[in-house]
Amino acid sequence: MSKAGTGPFTTAGARVLVAGDVMLDRYWFGDVARISPEAPVPVVRVTRVEERPGGAANVARNCVSLGAKAQLLSVIGGDEAGTRLCELVQAAGVTANLHCDTSMPTTVKLRVIGRQQQLLRIDFETPPSSEVLASKLAEYETSLPDCDVVILSDYGKGGLAHIAKMIDRAREAGKRVLVDPKGDDYARYRGANILTPNLGELREVVGSWSNEADLAARVQNLRTDLGLDAVLLTRSEQGMTLFGEQGTMHVPAQAREVYDVSGAGDTVIAALAVMLAAGAPLDEAVRIANRAAGIVVGKLGTAVVTLDELFG
Repeated sequence: MSKAGTGPFTTAGARVLVAGDVMLDRYWFGDVARISPEAPVPVVRVTRVEERPGGAANVARNCVSLGAKAQLLSVIGGDEAGTRLCELVQAAGVTANLHCDTSMPTTVKLRVIGRQQQLLRIDFETPPSSEVLASKLAEYETSLPDCDVVILSDYGKGGLAHIAKMIDRAREAGKRVLVDPKGDDYARYRGANILTPNLGELREVVGSWSNEADLAARVQNLRTDLGLDAVLLTRSEQGMTLFGEQGTMHVPAQAREVYDVSGAGDTVIAALAVMLAAGAPLDEAVRIANRAAGIVVGKLGTAVVTLDELFG
């Protein structure tokens, strides 16, 4: 495959339903020329502000940038950040169903950057109410027939309180379910097809391992216990390892400079889902997702990868 519309399969007809925690990523760029007289901290004179969709919203826009149709289902607050997030998502070509919960603020991650380095991150977040989550579940069920693959993007912000039911409903509808997990309780992901943890996330669940054989044994035990088809472990500069019924497959990282790993997991699960929805076999989808990760870490902040970058 080289681009959408060419090769053995095409991403143009791929349909992905993304549900999970969305957030607004704000970046304040500035110059650092002095230390504050009030405290031993740098003074940043902000010269530029950027805003980008984050969390599940970044996953959805990565799906679109790879040629697929993406529907996003989540919860935002009734505030300026929520309005801005809606605008950014729609501008990215994502079909968004963002329920408004006026009792909570939209999750915002504010990063202050000076001299090409992140100096500070400030988070604003509150879990959504149960009433809003219940209505989201109903809409999720009605959206399932119009997708090929489901992504559940869990950032631990409370937007996936009904994730066990969401997995069950998707499987009943015959849809493949990919989960980007969070926390130390993976039991709620039981029955999903593929989990995509990173090293730190996996260690929280299976503990530390002594070698590759020990790691494989722990992951395969987890996979079997949860009824998963596979676990795709993202390993930063070490690449990715797929643990499935047929054993393990390791894909080395693409050799390029790492600038920023934030949002890389979003790109990985989006690329994996789009390629699976387009009909690619799992091993090929993993290789493409690994290539996408190698590209996106060379960009600042939450970013997307295009088909031209992947196959151009």
